[in-house]
Amino acid sequence: MNKRKKMIAAGLAMAAALLIAPAGITAHATSTSENNIVDRSSPYLITDDDRADADAQLKFHMDSILKRTNPDEYTLKKLNDTFYSAVYYIANTEMSVSELWSYVAEMKGKLDAVIPDVSVTKPTTEFLALGDNWETPTVRYGKQVSIVVPLINLGSEELTDLVVSPVVSNDVKTWPFEPDATSYTQSFAEIPGNPFGGNYEAGMFARRELTYQFTVREDVLTGYYPITFQVWYTKAGVRCEEPVELTLYVYTQGKPGAAHIGGDDSVVESKPRIIVTGFETDPGEVYAGDTFLVTIHVKNTSKDRAVSNVLFDMQAVESGTEANTTYAVFLPTSGSSSVYTDSIGPGSEYDIKIEMTAKTDLSQKPYVITVNMKYDAGKDIDLTDEAKVSIPVLQEARYDTSTIEVMPGSVSVGNQSNIMFSIYNTGKTTFYNLQIKYEGAYVEGGSTFLGTLKPGETANVDSMVNAIAPSEGNNTVKAKITFEDESGSEISFEREFELEVYEEIYNEPEFIEEPVEMEEPNHTGLIAGLVAAAVAVVGLIAFVVIRKKRKKAAALKLEEDFLSLGKEDGKD
Repeated sequence: MNKRKKMIAAGLAMAAALLIAPAGITAHATSTSENNIVDRSSPYLITDDDRADADAQLKFHMDSILKRTNPDEYTLKKLNDTFYSAVYYIANTEMSVSELWSYVAEMKGKLDAVIPDVSVTKPTTEFLALGDNWETPTVRYGKQVSIVVPLINLGSEELTDLVVSPVVSNDVKTWPFEPDATSYTQSFAEIPGNPFGGNYEAGMFARRELTYQFTVREDVLTGYYPITFQVWYTKAGVRCEEPVELTLYVYTQGKPGAAHIGGDDSVVESKPRIIVTGFETDPGEVYAGDTFLVTIHVKNTSKDRAVSNVLFDMQAVESGTEANTTYAVFLPTSGSSSVYTDSIGPGSEYDIKIEMTAKTDLSQKPYVITVNMKYDAGKDIDLTDEAKVSIPVLQEARYDTSTIEVMPGSVSVGNQSNIMFSIYNTGKTTFYNLQIKYEGAYVEGGSTFLGTLKPGETANVDSMVNAIAPSEGNNTVKAKITFEDESGSEISFEREFELEVYEEIYNEPEFIEEPVEMEEPNHTGLIAGLVAAAVAVVGLIAFVVIRKKRKKAAALKLEEDFLSLGKEDGKD
C-alpha cells in the first residue's frame, strides 16, 4: 500500500512538472505546424489556463477511479502512464479549445478502459452528496413536517434518470413518520456534471431539491432520527448496480414520557412520581363539627414523562368506636372521597379540592388524611403512590362559672373583701395558665393564678381585694378570667359582681356650756344608791357561795355513792 501511495505521489509530482507552460506555444488563431495542419472547429487556441483546467479534470477522474476500485500495482502503473502521457500531450500540443475538451473526454475513456469493470458505476458519494443549505427540521408528535433533500453532483460527468426513495420502516425506533402513502418515490431527469470535479460551490449551483411531506407518529420517540434516502442514477449510459444511500436527520419531540432515541432497552426507565407539595383549608382554622374545603397541591416530579388517568382517593384516619364500629374523623360532604383528572404534565402541579366535615366529638389535635394515588405513565399502568397530610382540628373552648360570692358586700376604704366563685371547663380542650384579675376603679389586688384546668374539671377562686376608694354609687367590679387553649391561643371572658366601698366617718361629741345654778348638794339620793349597790354585791357573793356549796355537796354525794357501790361488788 505504501508503494502504491509513493507511485501516485511520484505521478502527481511529474504531472505538476509537466504543467509548466511549454515553450514555443503562441496564441494565434491561424497558427499552423510545418508537418501537418490542424483542423480546428474553434478559432481560438488554448491557453495555459485551459491546459491547467484540462489537467485538473483528468486528475479528478483518475482519483475517482482509484476511489471506486482497488487496482493492483500493474494496473496502477498503466493508469499513471495513461495519465502522464495525456498531461504531456496537452502541455506540448497546440489545439483549439473544443479540440482540448474532446481530447480530455477521449483520455477519460482510456483511463476507464485500463480497469475493465470501471464502467459499471457503484454506489458512492463521490458523485452524489447532500447540500447544507437546510437546517435539521424539528417537529412534535402528530404534526406534519416538510423535509427537503438537496442533491448535488460532485462528479464531472452528468448523472441522468435519477430515482429517489426514502427507506420506510414500520419500526418506530427507525422511522418516525406515519406510513400513510403507498410510495414516496420521486424522480427527475438529470444533474449536470461538475467540469472542474469536486467543486462544491459549482455543485450547489446545479443542485436539485426534492420535498417530502410526512406526518409524525403519535408514539414517536424523542431525539434525532436518521432519515435515509436511496438514489438510483445512470452515468455515461450505464445504470448503477446499487443505489447511493444519503442520510439526513430530523429532530422529533415525543409525547410527555416518551422514550429517547438511542436509549438502552435493557435499562429500566425511571417511573414518574406524584408528591404532595402542600395544602390549605378554607376556613384556615378547622373546628370540630365544621365543614371545610381542603385543597391539596400535588406535583408530577418527572421532567419528561406525563402521568395520565390519575385517580386520587382521600381516606381520613378512623377514630372512636360505637358498637365496635369505627368512623372516619372527616366525612366528604358529596359522599365520595375520590377525585379524577385526565393527566398531569411533566413537572406540572395539580390541585385536589374536596369539601369535608369534621366530627363534632373530636379532640383538639392534628388528624391525618391519606392521599392514595393511582395513575398510568406511557406503557406503565396502574402505578401507585401514597402521601399524607395532617389537618389540625380545634375544639371551641367551653366554660362557665358559679355565682360570685362577695363577703362582705360593703366595705370601707382600707379594708378587704373576700371574692369566691368556681370556674367550670365544660368543653373538650384543656385550659392552660388559667388566671383571674379584678378590674375596678376603687379596688385593687386579688390576682389569682390557677394553672391548668382539664376538661370536666372545676377550679375554685378565693381572692381578697383591697378597697382603695369610695365607689360613689358605681359598685360594679369585673373579674377578668384568662387562659390559653391547646393551640396556644389566648381566650378571656369576664364576670361582674357588686361591691360597695364607702368612706368611714368619725363624729366627735359636742359639748354645750350652759349656766347652772349652784344648789346645795342633796346626799340622800347618793346614800340610797350606795346602799342599793352594796346590797346587790352582797347578794351576788351569797349566790356564788351557795352555788359552790351545792356543787361541792353534789360531788361528795356522788363520791359516797361510788364507794358504796364498790363495797357491794366486793361482797359478791
